[in-house]
Amino acid sequence: MAEYLRCYCCSGTIHAVCEDYRAAADIDLEMDEADDKAGQKIAAPLLALWGAKGVVGQLWNVLDTWRSKATSVTGKALDCGHLLQEERPEEVLAELRQFFRK
Repeated sequence: MAEYLRCYCCSGTIHAVCEDYRAAADIDLEMDEADDKAGQKIAAPLLALWGAKGVVGQLWNVLDTWRSKATSVTGKALDCGHLLQEERPEEVLAELRQFFRK
C-alpha cells in the first residue's frame, strides 16, 4: 500500500494513468478497428491472465477475444479479482516464468 501511495502522490503518475484510460476508450479502439479491417494480428505469443472473481471473464470469453486479435494465445483465469499481481503474486510469477520458457 505504501508503494501505491508513494506513486499516486506524483502528479505525473496520475496523469499517465488517466491518459492510459483515455486511450483505451478512444484511440486504442480506433487503432484496433483499423488493424481488424486490415487483417493484422499480433504475431508475438500472447499470455492472457484475468481474475476469475472479476467481471472480465463474466463479460467476455477472454481467450476467444484475444484469439481474434493474435495468432498464438494461451492463458487462464486465476482465483482472484482484478489485481492479479496483488492477490496471487506467486501464481502470476509462475505463469510468467512458464510462458517465457517457451
